[in-house]
Amino acid sequence: MPDTSRRSYADLFRTPEFSPLFLSSAANLGAQTVSGLALGTLVFRATNSPLLSAVSMFGPALAQMLGATFFLSGADRLPPRATLAGLSLAFAAVTAALALPGLPIAGVLGLVLLKGLVASVGGGVRWGLLTEILAKDGYLAGRSLFNMMNGVLQIAGYAAGGVLVTVLSPRVCLLLAAGLYATAAAVALRLTRRPPRTAGRPSVRATWRANSLLWSARPRRHVYLALWIPNGLVVGCESLFVSYAPSAAGTLFACGALGMLAGDVTVGRLLPPRLRPRLGVPLLALLAAPYLVLFLRPPLPLAAVLIALASVGFGASLVQQERLVALTPDELSGHALGLHSAGMLTMQGVAAVLAGTVAQFTSPATAMSVMALASLTVTLTLTLVSRRSAPDGGLLPTRAAVRSA
Repeated sequence: MPDTSRRSYADLFRTPEFSPLFLSSAANLGAQTVSGLALGTLVFRATNSPLLSAVSMFGPALAQMLGATFFLSGADRLPPRATLAGLSLAFAAVTAALALPGLPIAGVLGLVLLKGLVASVGGGVRWGLLTEILAKDGYLAGRSLFNMMNGVLQIAGYAAGGVLVTVLSPRVCLLLAAGLYATAAAVALRLTRRPPRTAGRPSVRATWRANSLLWSARPRRHVYLALWIPNGLVVGCESLFVSYAPSAAGTLFACGALGMLAGDVTVGRLLPPRLRPRLGVPLLALLAAPYLVLFLRPPLPLAAVLIALASVGFGASLVQQERLVALTPDELSGHALGLHSAGMLTMQGVAAVLAGTVAQFTSPATAMSVMALASLTVTLTLTLVSRRSAPDGGLLPTRAAVRSA
């Protein structure tokens, strides 16, 4: 049988339906990047608060787990085409509302949380559809390309967003982002109509039942925790870029995206499959360690290099996602990946609040180092616990271990 996990990126674009899914996701990400920087800048200018700035940028993630708790069964029970297009239109409406002059900060935060609640189903629908389009053994190659797109668009989006916020205004940038979301909805309508992967209506009961099943196996539980916590704590560091360097936040975000792109290319295309599982823990350590140096307030160019180096460690997520897909039944693939996405984004939102709170009472540089140290501690703890409980050791147990859980 051919190794489809090693298929070229050009082969992916020749796969039916991959291109519209990819392009729609790209437009969504571009809108999210520009709107996040614009909103964080707008709130920081109005309040001079690192905490409120961080929450405005990463607040949508706080609602993700609430949505995952009640609505995530829709990831496998809703038609993908209509759901993805509808979600993009909802994001366009909320982002346009955030641009309204005179909107109080409480209203801004309320809309931000509403956006996150609506988004909670989107990750499961998108990544579950990707496993249908490419099949499970092609998921890593496809997700690697999506992550590369993520890195490129964040580099371009934060760089362009930093310029646009200065030259135009944050509110104009929010309106531009709303237009990008509407474009994403139009592109999503080019997907083929597909039936839901699982029969039945979305419901709270179905969501809880599937969540319990996914969480019941110890190997999957360890993979979820490794996907959510260390990476989320480091995103807490990123949430402070605006307050750490207000005039260069776009540059720092772009450097982080460049490092993430390098990590995704390395893990997704350059590493042979036999080596990938061994690098999960080292990559998680790399993700946090460089941020410890920011406590010393190094010059901005050195800080940018450290941030880029740290972000290479986000490649660990690809290793862990590959294992999660292998450990999950086909009929729950969308739900499982949606739970990963929702939990990861929720942890990012929680970490942004924690980082902003620490920065409020100390400094952004100190808060970044505290969050990085916490990330390293969690990685070490999860590694030790996993090696005691799994015969093959590490954070990435085998399929056989799942059957025995």
